[in-house]
Amino acid sequence: MLLQADTCDEGMPSFFDPKTVAALFDGNPAAVAVLDHELRYTYVNPALERLNGLPAAAHIGRAFFQVLPALHGQAAALREVLADGKPREETIQGQNWAAAEPDRRIWRATYSRLDTDGAACGLMAIVVEITDLTRQREELEEARGHVALLSAAAVRIGTTLDMDTTCRELAVYVVPAFADVAAVDVFPSEVGHSARRPAPGVVRLRRAALRGDGELDEQAQRFGHPGEYVDFAADSAVTRCLVKNEPVLDDWENHLSGRSAYTADRITASRALGLREALIVPLTARGRPLGALTLIRADGSPAFSDQDVAVARELAVRAGVDLDHARRYDHEHSIARELQRSLLSEPRGPHPHVEIATRYRPADEGVLVGGDWFDVVPLQDGRHLKAMGDVMGHGVEAAVAMSQYRSLLRLLAGEDLPPHRILEQLDAMVERSGLDRAATCLLAVVDRFGGVCEVASAGHLPPVFIDPAPDGARIVPVPVGPPLGTGFGGYATASVPCGPGTVLFMYTDGLVERRGEDIDVSVGRLASLTLPRSGRLEDLLDQVLDRFGEDAEDDIAVLASRIREGPPVVRPTPTE
Repeated sequence: MLLQADTCDEGMPSFFDPKTVAALFDGNPAAVAVLDHELRYTYVNPALERLNGLPAAAHIGRAFFQVLPALHGQAAALREVLADGKPREETIQGQNWAAAEPDRRIWRATYSRLDTDGAACGLMAIVVEITDLTRQREELEEARGHVALLSAAAVRIGTTLDMDTTCRELAVYVVPAFADVAAVDVFPSEVGHSARRPAPGVVRLRRAALRGDGELDEQAQRFGHPGEYVDFAADSAVTRCLVKNEPVLDDWENHLSGRSAYTADRITASRALGLREALIVPLTARGRPLGALTLIRADGSPAFSDQDVAVARELAVRAGVDLDHARRYDHEHSIARELQRSLLSEPRGPHPHVEIATRYRPADEGVLVGGDWFDVVPLQDGRHLKAMGDVMGHGVEAAVAMSQYRSLLRLLAGEDLPPHRILEQLDAMVERSGLDRAATCLLAVVDRFGGVCEVASAGHLPPVFIDPAPDGARIVPVPVGPPLGTGFGGYATASVPCGPGTVLFMYTDGLVERRGEDIDVSVGRLASLTLPRSGRLEDLLDQVLDRFGEDAEDDIAVLASRIREGPPVVRPTPTE
């Protein structure tokens, strides 16, 4: 601001008489001061009185830095304005007499020279306090960071339906963006995981994830590795958090001393690491507690603010939903696995001289039950029946239909019929039962005394016979009838040599069927299977699944059997 006047008596222009100045600036919301060429106050408006916390009388005639020592560093800038006449803006930090608390204040001041006839008569200062504005900007930036943290959490946490993976993603995500160390502790999914039960009042959780920033990551492991069970006393911060279902802010020493599993040595270790403050927030979903998220800050990090607590709570709520989905998924899959295990029980060995190995692999991790099945049924005279079947479709309905097929087959196996006759009667019984799901089936009756295998197929893929090296594998074409449940019948039995040491390999189409490839080509690759004379059947199945099961689009069931080699055996007679 440049003001002109006619004279400059005693250093100030005649323009600045009290009435004129008061009329111009008394009502101005900005703080205004007029200084003479010696930088002494000659006028202050009411806004500046309020800003500095001093009346006008305490200003007039005194140098500006005598009134506010915090402004002493501005003397050089003011003298430069007097010297060159160029206005300047300065940011000032310090304290004034109006501050109710010892916080540092921030002002923005504009200095302009007052001239008359080209001579400097003094200065005008216009001052605006920006302390609150700066704080608002800082809070706004902090809020923006928190919003970004919560927004990105949606794509960084809960990428799978595995509970431990979700817990690890949560711990990794908050370190170091929100905490120096983070631990995720969850209630065990099943009671009795640990042989030793906790003491009364103690809450036992399983540490699902632990993460530290930099060197703290390794050092924090002394407080409980993932997978371990940690006991929390009744007065611990974690227990209080879970009981109240509210965040608990606790200093690290009290947090440790309230944990029954921790010793004085560990408390000393935490101090040595500089761990200072813990914020514990509950992990809940649908009103049920799932566990707790512990966020720890070390020396050098800011203390948790109220906004931090709110953000941590919101983050825990979102993570709780993901953890609930993972836990429910695991629970449902546990049921599915038990159902599949009960419906597809491992066949018992028909005779000490017969080896059996089986595997079942679902194509989709989301569907653990299906219609594939296998079975081995001991028969009379040292023979045994092997079955491999595949009910159309997936899910529980297919599994139930598979169980019905299997039960009917076991019933018919006791009648000592050839394989094709068993298929014919099974087809008729299925049609009469109203079972509306068709199924393919391959039956093989092995006579360990005669060295012959009788095979019949109801729409199923051919078996593979793997002879001891150097002969190798042979895919044996057998007459193929229609699938079971169609009512058409028309099955036939083929006899295939199968002596001691020869492996009979049976499978479902999930092992070989590939989109865009002829099924005969896919089956033909099985001719490359080999097994040394002393090889294990389990190793053979590992080889098969590794080579052919990686890109499977359907469930896979495989069965391998072999008559143990030994001295020649003779079929026992009825008198024996």
